[in-house]
Amino acid sequence: MADDQVLTDMLTMLDRSPEVLALRVCVIELLIERERYADALAHCGTALGHEPGNTQVLALMTRCTTALSGGAPTPAATSVAAPATSASGSAAAQPDFDWAAAEDEVGDIIEPAFVHGVPTEFVTDDDAATVERPTLRLADVGGMAEVKQQLDLTLLGPLRNPELAAAFGTSVRGGLLLYGPPGCGKTFLASAVAGELGANFYPIEITDILDIYTGASERNVHSIFEMARRNAPCVLFLDEVDALGHKRSQMQASTTMRTVVNQLLTEMDSATHSNEGVFVLGATNHPWDVDVALRRPGRFDRMIFVGLPDLAARSSILHYHLRDRPVAGIDLNALAAHTDGLSGADLAHVCTTATQLAMADSMRSGEVRPIGMADVRAALAQIRPSTGAWFESARNVVEFANGDGSYDELATYLRRMKRR
Repeated sequence: MADDQVLTDMLTMLDRSPEVLALRVCVIELLIERERYADALAHCGTALGHEPGNTQVLALMTRCTTALSGGAPTPAATSVAAPATSASGSAAAQPDFDWAAAEDEVGDIIEPAFVHGVPTEFVTDDDAATVERPTLRLADVGGMAEVKQQLDLTLLGPLRNPELAAAFGTSVRGGLLLYGPPGCGKTFLASAVAGELGANFYPIEITDILDIYTGASERNVHSIFEMARRNAPCVLFLDEVDALGHKRSQMQASTTMRTVVNQLLTEMDSATHSNEGVFVLGATNHPWDVDVALRRPGRFDRMIFVGLPDLAARSSILHYHLRDRPVAGIDLNALAAHTDGLSGADLAHVCTTATQLAMADSMRSGEVRPIGMADVRAALAQIRPSTGAWFESARNVVEFANGDGSYDELATYLRRMKRR
């Protein structure tokens, strides 16, 4: 059956990208729908290992344990596998449905909705997908001077100086791929780029695209790009590009995912669609797994490496995560100097752990005790860098798969950080 094939495809993708939480949540929901509660519960445990305290996963775990204990599972508020309906309540359109013609017919008063995997339907503008208008700027991003400089050179500079860009024959058509270890601020940077451009920001995850019904995933890709075009200028941000645009040569058995990649290629191709005013940014932890066609000119033809936060960035991240909590005697500069090698996500975990230590002491004494340096040091003693496995993979790519020089920037970084 088609829906079972989609679950198989997703499990295969999860094996390749086990750290993609959104994909694992999608798998859990599909397993629950098929009443495979034990399998779903095992995935819940893995997900909580990656992100302890995730409320969505905890809710899914409760559904599994309730069902396994003999009770009726609590229904999900929104099921990933909910059938697509039109405004009149009819069943989802078949794969040969003429989407472009339908859009022309209904005009500009309707737009497609995307709510984490729910198939497309016609709705009013008030219910349309969330397109943000960020106020964040690159100046608000602590440190990362080299990354900011590259963003200015490859994207922001040509946009601010179109005549100069034309004189040198440069173009900002196509997409820009941010890559690097997980938890280092790629999404934050993409939002800041939208703020710099004064553009709308449209963040998309894999669960906004994948659907168990034949042809629905491809229609979702098309409608996402149509939404971005209608809201231009717009930064369309595709997170976890490697999970979505995986190499088709490794997906012979997965017809569903191959057609999704083909649709993505079509939407990004300037020969078939006008993406004027749409700036496509992608993020991935594993660019070497992205289909080679997605990295040709006009698509994700430029890459920028986003490494571990530098000293200034670490200080900024620590300040951000402690800003609304009671603190006393915290020396951010000293902490930043002793947290080299930690990702932004690791630093957030340090702050959360230090908060829990201070809160536990406060509950014992009955009085609020601020978070101090001792709490943060104790938290640091418990936490190890989470990016070790990523750097092992990156080192192998630089050594054995960099014949075309695509990862020279990564190689330079590894040498500078003495990781090669």
